[in-house]
Amino acid sequence: MATAKTEDRDPAELRSAPDPRILESKGLNSVQVAERMNLQLANVQPHTTSRSVLEILRTHLMTTFNLLIGVCAVIIIVLGRWLDLLFAVAAVGNVIIGLVQEYGAKRKLDAIALLHQDHIRVLRDGQIMQIHREQVVLDDVLELRRGDQVPADGVVLSSQDMDIDESMLTGESVPVSKRRGDAILSGTAVLSGSGRFVVTAVGEKAHAVKITTEAKKYLKINSEIRRALERIAFWLSMVLIPISAAVFHGQMRAHGGWTQAWETGAWREALVTAVASVTAMIPQGLALMSTIAFAVAAVKLAKENVLIQEQPAVEILARVDVVCLDKTGTLTDGTIVFHGSTALDAAGQPTGWVRDPRSTAVEGTEAWQQVLAHFGHGVDANPTAAALTVPFTALPRHRPVYEVQFSSMRRWSAVSFDADAAELAGHWVLGAPEIMAEGQASPEVDVPQMLRHTDGIAAQGLRTLLLAHAPLAGPVDETNTLPLQRGEQLPAGMRPVALVTFKENVRRDAAATLDYFREQQVSLKVISGDNPKTLAAVAREVGMEFEGDGVDASTLPEDPEVLRSAVATHQVFGRATPGLKSALVQALQANGHVVAMTGDGINDALAVKKADLGIAMGSGAPATKAVSRMVLLDGKFSRLPAVLDEGRKVIANTERLANLFLAKTAYAILLGLFFALAFWPFPFLPRQFSSADFVMLGLPAFVLAVMPNVQRYRRGFLKRSALFAVPPALAIVVSLVMVSAFGRRFEDPAAEIQTASFICLTLVGLWVLNTALRPLTLMRISLIVAMYLLLAAVLLIPLSQQYHLFALPSAELLAATFVASLMGCGLVELGHRGYVALVEKRDSEERNLA
Repeated sequence: MATAKTEDRDPAELRSAPDPRILESKGLNSVQVAERMNLQLANVQPHTTSRSVLEILRTHLMTTFNLLIGVCAVIIIVLGRWLDLLFAVAAVGNVIIGLVQEYGAKRKLDAIALLHQDHIRVLRDGQIMQIHREQVVLDDVLELRRGDQVPADGVVLSSQDMDIDESMLTGESVPVSKRRGDAILSGTAVLSGSGRFVVTAVGEKAHAVKITTEAKKYLKINSEIRRALERIAFWLSMVLIPISAAVFHGQMRAHGGWTQAWETGAWREALVTAVASVTAMIPQGLALMSTIAFAVAAVKLAKENVLIQEQPAVEILARVDVVCLDKTGTLTDGTIVFHGSTALDAAGQPTGWVRDPRSTAVEGTEAWQQVLAHFGHGVDANPTAAALTVPFTALPRHRPVYEVQFSSMRRWSAVSFDADAAELAGHWVLGAPEIMAEGQASPEVDVPQMLRHTDGIAAQGLRTLLLAHAPLAGPVDETNTLPLQRGEQLPAGMRPVALVTFKENVRRDAAATLDYFREQQVSLKVISGDNPKTLAAVAREVGMEFEGDGVDASTLPEDPEVLRSAVATHQVFGRATPGLKSALVQALQANGHVVAMTGDGINDALAVKKADLGIAMGSGAPATKAVSRMVLLDGKFSRLPAVLDEGRKVIANTERLANLFLAKTAYAILLGLFFALAFWPFPFLPRQFSSADFVMLGLPAFVLAVMPNVQRYRRGFLKRSALFAVPPALAIVVSLVMVSAFGRRFEDPAAEIQTASFICLTLVGLWVLNTALRPLTLMRISLIVAMYLLLAAVLLIPLSQQYHLFALPSAELLAATFVASLMGCGLVELGHRGYVALVEKRDSEERNLA
C-alpha cells in the first residue's frame, strides 16, 4: 500500500511519541521539546488578517473616482498647468484618511489574542518550570491552578476538584467539573481546584484560535453612506467616459475644429476646459466630508470612553432597529451577588426571607450565619461563596477541624467543628438543594416538598444553595470524617438549616439604556449561552416584557426559515452556541433589520462580527473587542445614547452634504453636455471651477460635517438627495447658459465671460446652500454671510484676480450676469419648495402605512 509523502503528512505525525507513563510523571525531555520546536508544533498563534497592506492600498487607490481624478491630474501636470490642480486635493485627502483608517483596523485585527500572555507552568524533565505561552509544544504536560487560563487544548491527566469556567466559549456561566480523561479547551479558565493536562492541539489547531481566525476575516461595514457613494460612483462611471469624450470633442469644435485646434495649439485649452468639466462632475468632496464627519465623531466619543474601531460605526447605530444583547458581561457584569436568605424549620420549610444583607451582619448572629461567613471568607472560596462575605461578616471563634472544598462535580463543600465549638459542633454542608436527596436526610425533613420550593426559586433565575447540618457520630477522628473529607459520602442525619439565594449583578445603567432604546422604537433581543430561565429573569429585571421563560436555542433546527420565524416572534434565546448566535443575527438581517450585537466573551465574537454593528465591553475577551466596530471601554451602557446622537448628527449632516454635492454633479453633467453639443467654449478654467466649488460648497461642507443636528434617521436619503439636486442643477445651468449666450452675442472676450460665469455660478450656488441649511439659525446665517464675504474677497483681491485670470466684465455683461443670477436664485427657491412639499407628502404616506 502506498504511503503519503513525508512533506504531505501532518507534522504532528512525524514527532516521536512519548511513553505515556513517563510523560505523566516527568513530562517531555529537552530532546523531545526541541524536536517539536523544529516541527513547528509550538503554541504560536497566527498574526495575519485576510487583507495585506498591498490589498488595502489597491482598494483605496484603484477606485473609479480616483482613477478619473488621477488621469485628469496627469493631463494637467503634462500640460504644465500646475495651478489648476486644486481639484485633486479632496481626492488625495480622502485616500490618505481611508488608508489610515483601514490600516488601523488591520493592526487591530492582527493584534487579536484570545489567550493572555501570562507564563505557563509545565512539567519537563521531571521538574515544574515556567515558560511563555508560545513556548508550549504538543504533548507538553501543563499544570493548572485557580485563576489560570488554559493556553491550549488537551486532555486532563489529574484533577483535584478542578472546575473550569467555559463561559467565554459557550456563554454558559455554570462551572464545569473536570476529571481524568475529560477534554479541556483553550480560552477557558480555572475557577477552583487544580490539575494537570497533556496538550493535544496547539497554535492554529487550538479551539480558541479557530474561533478567533474565523472572527478575523475582514467584513466591510454595512454603511448606507458608503453604499450611497458606491452607487453614485457606479452610475457616474457609466456616463463619465462618454460625456468626457463629448465634452472634449465639443471644445475642439468650439476652437475651430480638430484640424485648426491641432495646428494652432488650441487643443491644449480644449483639453484643460474638458478636464474642468469632468472633475466638476465627480463628487469626491462628499466622500472626504463624510470621512471627516466620522473622524470628528470618533474623536468626540473617545473622550466619553467609547472607542470607534471603524468610523462609519456611529452612522450604523443611528440606523439600528434591533439590538441583540448577551447576558454575562453585558446586561450583567459577570459577578455573583447575594440575593436573600432564610432559616428553615425541621421539615425544610422557610421561616421568613431576609433580603437586606445588612440585617444579617449584626452582633449575636446565629450559628448558621457564622458558618456561612466562614464559607464566604475562605481562601479558596469560589465566586458564589465569596458573595457571602457581604451579608455574613461574623466569623466563628472556633477553627474547623476538617474542610472539603467545593467541587461542581459533587456540588457541595463541607466544614466540620468538634464538640468544643458548642453550637457549631457537627458537620456543615453547603451545596445544591439536591444534596438532601443524595444523602441521608433526617426523618422529619419533607425532602420532595423542599425541592419543589427550591425549584420554584430557580425558575425565577436565582441560584440557590442549601446549608445543612449533621450531628457528629462520635469523636471527631479519621474514621468518621475521612469519607466526608474525600468528598465520597455525605454525613448521615442531615437537617436543612438555611436557604441562600444569589443572582448575577445587573449593570446599573442597563435598564435606563434599554428604556431609551425602546423609546426610539428599537427592538431588543437577548441571546446568550446561559439557561433560558435565568436569562428571562434578568431580562425582566432590566424592564423587558415578554411571555414565557425564553427559548432554548439548542432545540432550534438549522433551517434559516425557522430561525427567521423564531427571531420575529421571540425576544429571549438561551443555550445559544457561538455559531447559533451568529445564525440568529443573520436571521434578523434576512428579515430586513439593521442589527447591533453586544458581547464580551469569545463565544460572542462571531455574532459581533456578523452584526451590522458589533459592540464589545471593555472588560471582554480581546478577540471580541478586536472584531467589534465599537468598544465601551468602561463597559457602561449609558454611553450608547450619546453614540446614537452622534450617529444621527453624522447621517443628517451627510444628507445635507449629499444634497449639495449631488446638485453640483448634476449641474456639471448638464453644463458639460450642453456646451459639448452646442460647440461653445466651456465658460471656466479648472482653477475657477475649483474656487467656485470651494466658496459655495467646499468650505461650508467642513462646517456642515460637524454642525449639531438632532434629526432622526429616515431611510432612503440618497433618493431624497437626488430629488433635491435636480431643481438647483437646472437653475444653475439655465443661468450660466444665459450669461454665456449674452457674452457670445456681444462678442465679449473669453476671460470676461469666464469671470461673469464664475460670479453667476457662485451667487446661485450660495442660494442653494441657503436652502440646504434650512431651518436657518444664527450659526447657519453667519456661515452664509461669511461665504458672500469670501466671494467678494476672491473677486476683489489683486493676487486672487491674477491667480484666477479674472477680467472685469463689461457693464452690459455684468448687468446680464446679475439678472441671470437673480433668476437662477428664484428658480432654486421654487424648486426647493416643490421638493419640501413632495418629501413631506411621502413621509406622511409612510407614517400612515406604519
